[in-house]
Amino acid sequence: MSLQRLERPRIAADVAERAVEWLVELQSGEVSEQRHRAWQDWRAADPEHERAWQRIETVNQGLRGLDTPLALAALDAPANRNRRDALKLMLLCALVGGGAVSLRDSEPMLALGSDAATGIGERRTLRLADGSRLDLNTASAVDIRFDAGQRLIEMRQGEILLEGASDPRPLRIHTPQGLVESRGGRLNVRLLDRSTRVRLFTGSADLLAGGQVQALEAGQQADLGRNHIDPPLGADEDSVAWSRGMLVASQMRLDDFLAELSRYRRGHLGCDPQVAGLLISGSYPLDNTERILSLLPRALPVEVHSLTRYWIKVHPRTTG
Repeated sequence: MSLQRLERPRIAADVAERAVEWLVELQSGEVSEQRHRAWQDWRAADPEHERAWQRIETVNQGLRGLDTPLALAALDAPANRNRRDALKLMLLCALVGGGAVSLRDSEPMLALGSDAATGIGERRTLRLADGSRLDLNTASAVDIRFDAGQRLIEMRQGEILLEGASDPRPLRIHTPQGLVESRGGRLNVRLLDRSTRVRLFTGSADLLAGGQVQALEAGQQADLGRNHIDPPLGADEDSVAWSRGMLVASQMRLDDFLAELSRYRRGHLGCDPQVAGLLISGSYPLDNTERILSLLPRALPVEVHSLTRYWIKVHPRTTG
């Protein structure tokens, strides 16, 4: 039964957010007939809306069966703003399921058995036994296996930047999609949802996946799938500015910028589709994501709305 729940398609964050807003409004006891019809129209407008509503009703009933202090405080406290905010956050976390909050907060559990790991927003530099330098980005975990025949780094999650030392043993990085064999140099490996992205800045490397082998030269990047390797493209050094504590954007779409920024903070960070395509440039210090968000309205015609510090959405700037 739990397996079936895990396999259900996730509900998009914006649809989940709207479903939660409807539920809280309907439970307030101050809903006009016009608003009630608007809620019914929203449900009927899209099958995804109805699916979200059916799920949120189930989630709401489930929360009422909890006896944790947070649940009791949110469900039983007076109907003020704090109560509504706590209830919204709990419902959003539960409704999105394996997404923004619950999955990100479970990543440290995945890293418990790793040789080296970082938490959300943390970066770490290691000097390996052969003299190689290994940088771990936010929420990353690796196992390190060096023996007489090879040097192997197994990636469990996240992203690394590796500067390999000279050594007669092959230096290999194993990922869920394939294998990277470095012949010296500096390279970046990042695990994506269903692929691995490899960027090579100096040296040379071979990529192996699905029976294919792809040589990678300095200044190139390529993505590995389970059964294919994409053609190489140019690699951008700005992509690893995180190793210097920076997020560098050059005419980056706002939704892509926020997706990158969200890797360094807990909770959900998204934007309204109306502003998703706005372009942003600049260098931003990753150790203060709140500061970055506070500066967005100065750079773009947007407003940053915070349901709580863990659920933030960027909207178009209102006039007047």
